[in-house]
Amino acid sequence: MRAAWAALSLLLLPGLGRRATPAATAATGMASAEGDRGDRGDSTGDTAEISAAFVTCPNLSVATELARALVQQRLAACVNIIPGVTSVYTWQGKLEEDSEVLLMIKTRSSRVPALSDFVRSRHPYEVPEVVALPVAQGNPPYLRWVRDSVPP
Repeated sequence: MRAAWAALSLLLLPGLGRRATPAATAATGMASAEGDRGDRGDSTGDTAEISAAFVTCPNLSVATELARALVQQRLAACVNIIPGVTSVYTWQGKLEEDSEVLLMIKTRSSRVPALSDFVRSRHPYEVPEVVALPVAQGNPPYLRWVRDSVPP
């Protein structure tokens, strides 16, 4: 669970823990080695336009395949794959505890229903977890990049 919260904090503070590559600096407006500070404006539009969706997967192979497909289909701008999540839940009246892989998916809020349908159509679980939360705050250039990456 600690890993999931650490990953969520990276969504809200996306520059942490990420090395600035030329592609990343162009996409997110992060400062580059040349000293370019990027766009730091506060005008981001409605941040509720962006959601973070969470999906658990049984293993890394399923998680990676699903993450790639979501980005290729432009249902997600970015998917973080977080291994080592332990889930405790009841299923069919029985207490279960499983090791899973968590996907943290950044997308437009308007695309969450399509994302959910896509996950359900490709996920091996009978009832896959798909939950989404609106993003209340974030790095304006990053949120703009998410909007630009996922069509309405």
